[in-house]
Amino acid sequence: MFYSLTGNVVYTDESSVALSCSGVAFRCYTSFNTLCKIGLTGETVTLYTYLSVREDALDLFGFYDTAELDCFKILIGVSGVGPKAAIAILSRLTPDKLSQAVATGDVKAITSAQGVGPKIAQRIIVELKDKLAPFASSVSSVDFSSVSSVNASSGGSDAVDALMSLGYSRSEASLAVGKIDQTLPVDEIIKQALMKLATNL
Repeated sequence: MFYSLTGNVVYTDESSVALSCSGVAFRCYTSFNTLCKIGLTGETVTLYTYLSVREDALDLFGFYDTAELDCFKILIGVSGVGPKAAIAILSRLTPDKLSQAVATGDVKAITSAQGVGPKIAQRIIVELKDKLAPFASSVSSVDFSSVSSVNASSGGSDAVDALMSLGYSRSEASLAVGKIDQTLPVDEIIKQALMKLATNL
């Protein structure tokens, strides 16, 4: 029904923004990442929208860019993931970071979103492994086949575990190890991965 709204910001709180469009203020529920981008009250902004229709409510969701909107639509297509859970996930993870978490099976990253448990996180990983690949940015250069090879390599898995013990997330560790020859000794994989992590991959 609504593709986008362009108007002046008249109100914000921790989970929504109201835009005044030709004298009518529309309240859009949104993610923390979008709230960080929309600017101050009085500024003009465009939000790309999704209208959730239920028997007892019509809720409008708005996003700063179409990538986040598209990711939201994909998330709510997963059984058990409603709009509120999808917003919680996108408040913690950008589409790019979510695609990395799904590619690497990083349940911890997804469950960092409020109200999202391990079972839902696992379901998201299983169902969206292929669907979220387009959201990986060119900066992160996620090679999904390389990440899969890490999971199949005992040396690669050991290297990922070692990097996680040093404080790196599973996503960061898997992405770094995935760029390295899996036939190398574990200590060499760890050494090269640390070098890549130090230079932001």
